[in-house]
Amino acid sequence: MMNAVESLAEFCGIELSFEDARGETQHASPESIKKILAAMNEVVCDEGQAGAVLARRQAEDWRRTLAPVRVCDLTQGAPQIEITLARQRGCLHWTVQLENGETTHDRVAFDELQLVGRRIIDGEEMERRVLALSPGTPPGYHRFSLETPATSMSLIVSPGLCYLPTRFERRRQWWGISAQLYAVRSRENWGIGDFTDLRQLLDIARKSGGDVVGVNPLHALFLDDPSKASPYSPSSRLLLNVLNIDVTRVPELGDSETARGLIASPAFQLRLRACQVSATVNYDEVAQLKRPVLRDLYQTFRRRADPLRVTAFEQFRNAQPEEFFHGCVLQVLRLLGRKEFEHAGVPGIAEFRRSEAALIEEFVWYQWIADEQLADAAKSAAPMAVGIYRDLAVGSDAAGAEQWSNPAGFARAHIGAPPDIHNPSGQDWGLPAPLPRLMRDQAYRSFIDLVRANMRHAGALRIDHAMGLQHLFWVPEGCTAKEGAYVKYPLEDLIGILALESHRHQCLIIGEDLGTVPEGFRERIARANILSYRVLYFEKDYDSGAFLEAAAYPRLSLAVASSHDLPTLSAWWQNADIDLKQKMGRVDSEESMQAAVAERAKERRLLGQTLGLPNSETADGKDAVCAAHAFLAKTGAAIAMAQLDDITLETEPVNIPTTSEEYPNWRRRYAVELEDLEANSLLRPIADAMNAARPK
Repeated sequence: MMNAVESLAEFCGIELSFEDARGETQHASPESIKKILAAMNEVVCDEGQAGAVLARRQAEDWRRTLAPVRVCDLTQGAPQIEITLARQRGCLHWTVQLENGETTHDRVAFDELQLVGRRIIDGEEMERRVLALSPGTPPGYHRFSLETPATSMSLIVSPGLCYLPTRFERRRQWWGISAQLYAVRSRENWGIGDFTDLRQLLDIARKSGGDVVGVNPLHALFLDDPSKASPYSPSSRLLLNVLNIDVTRVPELGDSETARGLIASPAFQLRLRACQVSATVNYDEVAQLKRPVLRDLYQTFRRRADPLRVTAFEQFRNAQPEEFFHGCVLQVLRLLGRKEFEHAGVPGIAEFRRSEAALIEEFVWYQWIADEQLADAAKSAAPMAVGIYRDLAVGSDAAGAEQWSNPAGFARAHIGAPPDIHNPSGQDWGLPAPLPRLMRDQAYRSFIDLVRANMRHAGALRIDHAMGLQHLFWVPEGCTAKEGAYVKYPLEDLIGILALESHRHQCLIIGEDLGTVPEGFRERIARANILSYRVLYFEKDYDSGAFLEAAAYPRLSLAVASSHDLPTLSAWWQNADIDLKQKMGRVDSEESMQAAVAERAKERRLLGQTLGLPNSETADGKDAVCAAHAFLAKTGAAIAMAQLDDITLETEPVNIPTTSEEYPNWRRRYAVELEDLEANSLLRPIADAMNAARPK
């Protein structure tokens, strides 16, 4: 039997136990539970206090006539609304206002509705009953209202199943290329991959027979601190990274003699050339090159006042949610060094927005230019079955715009991962944890805006750490990951919203389901038509160590050899990742080094057998990469991806998890320029293997 603290924890969605990567059950300690409750603003010191808080929270729940939002899945039948009232006899008058403005209304006797719960609150008997709406209620964002008592709620009706292209239903199989856009090297870019490079990569993939190009998160980072380069720890996931803008293709450049003169100057060209030849992305220097040019191009836009461009900009600006503008405001505040505004709701922020309106609008304009160029790249993907697949990070930086614009929506805790085989101490990713209750109270407005923003111009969206739809591992502020615990999120509601938006944007959903995956999660996302993310390294029988055969990969999946958090295939095959760990001092002894090398030799032999490379000890990295992608092409997965890192035979990783200063994460550029991919990489043999094995 649970005690009061455990009962409160369960009510608040804290998981009292979970199954770890070894299959062992781990229990949250009483101290961890109390710390997680405190992070939720529920401070309890003893059983009596916990019982009082639980009673208060339950009473609050039962005093609500309607919940803030109801997400209905049409695959489960007609939408149903829970209504809670004091026990009564009489009629309820209700109205549903559809998203298109149409309304339906009716009345019903409350005591004729299905009873689902009864409770005494402050001496009054409360009943919770269910009203079933018409089966014909269409998918969309609607409003349900009661006349007496006068109250309403958001009603989100979902198709329940995420979008799949018609060609998918005909068992089409596709392949594509995934890349870290910032790392792309080309003759014309300014030392960082840009949206023109993305368009060129799409052209290369399409002409090679591919149907999709995947990129890292394109979220806005920190222009005032460009060295904070992780695309998975952004300032805002609603905004784009303006450093990916190709300034030479901004239309206003033709009318700006000042900008052209600046670019052509010998000093500028010298700095530009240094960025272009660098083996790593120099974010600070790239920002210093691009920002003055963009600033002048904005002034040119304002002086020129081309009616068509002005109208297009205004339409873009007017379509954005308020949190989008918060992201622009915070960027201006940071650039000006204004630290007195702790969040978007503090006194004085409205006056600041008025006084700095021109500068804020300039940053809105940058976002419009980035959106224009991303849209232009997407147009070149029109003949492809999928086109661009974008990546949605699981969270944003604690110093970023998302927490600044909505501080009440986040707990005093970070997202992370529990201790496991690879990270015995667990992980604290430093990303603020959203409060599930506040998400629901706000009718999932932020989540909806987030999904919409990242489905723009995309044929597919990859949800990073997709288990976050069901639960996230919280690490309370000031604690270690060993003191954390899992907190539940409204899985069914979030899947329902994803399904609705995926149909509206005609966007496939891919769930990155690696790591500690809760029981039943993969089956649930498969039922919603969300593709699983299958990495060759991990697709094995862990009892024997043997790698799975091609036929074992599920149809509703995307198959890839490696990912941005793992060694490239060439590095893995040649032990380069093990050597790097030793150089970084992350191998504690010579015995550990020898054990790692011996274990890798065993894995290489087993993988070689699965790939059809019997002489794995003599096969080089090139042989392994070609064989691996020929194998991936033959799997049952709907989509097979080839990392550009593997195509260009990179051996250095783009990111080493749990490191910060020890390694230049998110900076390594590709060794081969886009213009030379055909001649100086494995593009052709990989494309040939994919096309032969994956008929369209």
